[in-house]
Amino acid sequence: MKVMVSLGALRELKFHEYLIRFVVGGIITVAAGLIAKRFGPSFGGLFLAFPAILPASATMIAKHERLRKEEKGLRGTIRGRKAAGADAAGAALGGIGLIVFAVLVWRMLPEIAPWAALTSATAAWFGVSYGAWRIYKAL
Repeated sequence: MKVMVSLGALRELKFHEYLIRFVVGGIITVAAGLIAKRFGPSFGGLFLAFPAILPASATMIAKHERLRKEEKGLRGTIRGRKAAGADAAGAALGGIGLIVFAVLVWRMLPEIAPWAALTSATAAWFGVSYGAWRIYKAL
């Protein structure tokens, strides 16, 4: 499966699909906040790393890919699952970068200005995530 960016896909989404992503993401964020309040910020931080919109996105990607194939008279179930799987793989690769981001912010914040720590960590997140994706593509 070829991975690509398609801005035209944004037009295919219905308002209720955006709403579902917003609500699911909000519920997960609130849950992480409640966990942090109850058990402390270190433990709560583990739940902040949960990909808040990935569950909703994966199901919507699978649905849209399936429908796209069915419009052409083909069965699109497998294609939909592969597309959702590719999206999840990208999230996992981005998660590697997120680990680097979190470690760098954790270590740099006590030492340097917050804007410098966040800027550096964001650049590292992007570089590591992109590098992980390139390695993944090469395999």
